[in-house]
Amino acid sequence: MKRTLYARTAIVVGILGTVALFVAWTSDDLPRAHARYHSERDLEAFRGGSPLPIDQNVYFMGSGACEGCHGLDDIPPVLANHDANGNDVNAVDMWRSTMMANSAKDPFWRAKVSHEVAVNPSHQAALEDKCTSCHAPMGRYDKFLSVGGHYSILEMTMDPVALDGVSCLACHMQGPDSIGLLNSGGLKFDTNDVVYGPYNAENLFGAPMESFVGYAPHYGAHINDGGLCAGCHTLITETADLDGNLTGDEFVEQATYHEWLNSVFNPDLDPEAGGVTCQGCHMPRIEEPMVISALYDFLASEEYLRSPYGKHELVGANTFMLNLLKNNRQELSLTANAVQFDSTIARTTRMLQDRTLLLENEITQRTSDTAFIEVTLTNLAGHKFPSGYPARRAFVELVVEDADGDTLFRSGGWDGTYEVIGHDADWEPHHDVIRDQGQAQIYEMVMADVNGNKTTVLERAKEPLKDNRLAPLGFTSTHFTYDTVLVAGVPVTDTDFNRYEGGAEGSGSDKVHYHVPMNGYAGTITVRSRVWYQSAPPRWMEEMFAYNTPEIDLFRDMYAAADGTPVLVKEHEVIDVSTAIDDLSELGVRIFPNPISDGQLRIDGLDQRVLGIQVYDAHGGLVHELRPGRNTRMTIPLVGAGTYLVVVRTAEQRFVERVVVLR
Repeated sequence: MKRTLYARTAIVVGILGTVALFVAWTSDDLPRAHARYHSERDLEAFRGGSPLPIDQNVYFMGSGACEGCHGLDDIPPVLANHDANGNDVNAVDMWRSTMMANSAKDPFWRAKVSHEVAVNPSHQAALEDKCTSCHAPMGRYDKFLSVGGHYSILEMTMDPVALDGVSCLACHMQGPDSIGLLNSGGLKFDTNDVVYGPYNAENLFGAPMESFVGYAPHYGAHINDGGLCAGCHTLITETADLDGNLTGDEFVEQATYHEWLNSVFNPDLDPEAGGVTCQGCHMPRIEEPMVISALYDFLASEEYLRSPYGKHELVGANTFMLNLLKNNRQELSLTANAVQFDSTIARTTRMLQDRTLLLENEITQRTSDTAFIEVTLTNLAGHKFPSGYPARRAFVELVVEDADGDTLFRSGGWDGTYEVIGHDADWEPHHDVIRDQGQAQIYEMVMADVNGNKTTVLERAKEPLKDNRLAPLGFTSTHFTYDTVLVAGVPVTDTDFNRYEGGAEGSGSDKVHYHVPMNGYAGTITVRSRVWYQSAPPRWMEEMFAYNTPEIDLFRDMYAAADGTPVLVKEHEVIDVSTAIDDLSELGVRIFPNPISDGQLRIDGLDQRVLGIQVYDAHGGLVHELRPGRNTRMTIPLVGAGTYLVVVRTAEQRFVERVVVLR
């Protein structure tokens, strides 16, 4: 039976009056509860976002119904949804500016669905039903569970609950009987008016939730299981030929959950390591006990505190689309304001730059003809990088500069259209060795149609032409999931792709070998590598932008106005001065003592000519980088014995001196 939130709210006084006989509520609790609930909704105009929906369909309810207790608590005394340091960590405001919250309003997704329909219009019903299974699950499954039949984009646009995206109940109503077993949007919901949470406590206090929204909270261990994410993050699609006929083939659009299973992050693969679930990274834990529900002050008593608490950050790597959503939030009728989007963008950037990748350069050999450079990338994520929708890619930029800072070699930059320089006309192959600037290392999936040609039409995809995305640590070709997560387009001669020295699989890394022409140059060289990420690169858009639908036209305009600059993931710099040491005495700068016994390096004689000082270890890795400013002398701590290279940079040249640190 369809719930009516207003009716339940209206009779809550009677319910609370009865329950008050059994629990320690004060007479002030009820007006405080109503004040919080309604003031929060009134504050939306001030916040700059649209109100969250409190609408209901047959089985589901919008996130606004959950906001009263699990949203912002700002009425003194502030008790709920704050960590021990007083930081607001309420689930609703963290979630509302994520890609999950905006999955049904995502203009790229809507444009891509309309593109697939434009290519095969007779498949519209099945395509839209499949795509809404994950992007608008509370609309699609409400129809599926009540009257049945295909669910359309048109129906989605008319249902505020469906437009709430992957909202609270889209996860917390999923039952425990489908964990890790389902894929392609095949979700199982418990329709017995229950919601599942992670707290196995005998004192679960469900009366307010049951009274206000009609759902009873239950303990569900599966809420912390990575298998909860499998239903949508393993997507297998049917293949159609160029005439729209289904061939009986299937294509794995994404298998992020299977990638995780085939990694050391899966506790079944490496029990001693303990494992890290999807939630462990994407919903970081607060270990200190917290009040997780507003409205009732007595919930601050010790027996009702909850720990650990998973912050609903739910970020990945897609800063491009988050910025696009932020800049078009009024036109798209989004509920988050600019500040909330900025917070999610900042969290996403930290995830991408701090927890995704290790990067290291090494100059292994140098002759008058060639500098031999190795760039090693190691994946830190619990799945492939990049993962998810096949548009996403990462690429390596390598720049070699001479002593004057002039570029000798550059591979993997990008042009004014944000496309990788040197990208082949169709698709760029995987490289083990790069010898010229027209080659670039791009980590991506490239889909092939039934004729073996590149395609970005998902329903035409039959097999990957290329999938050289970085595998996670522990990934092997012998794992039972390998048929859905296979590596493609990496030649067998690349013996260090996901392999340790000796040949064993599972390193989670790749080593790119650069042979950089020196053309007789024998001076100092600086080698700088950067890894960049793009979630919506221009080549991916070409097929779709060749069509005109209202959704494609809208996204095309937003895309053209957006900043497509790739996002920096990691950078590393090394310097080689093996063939050229300049005399600092020319500059009047003195570095002392040398050798160093106390770990303190002193530099005297600095003046306005000195623009910067860099200290490198014996392998050429950057240890310190400083700008002297007006200081005439500096002291730099050097930790660890060995030889260091100190580079003093002026506008004209670089001066280099070796310094030895003793034990």
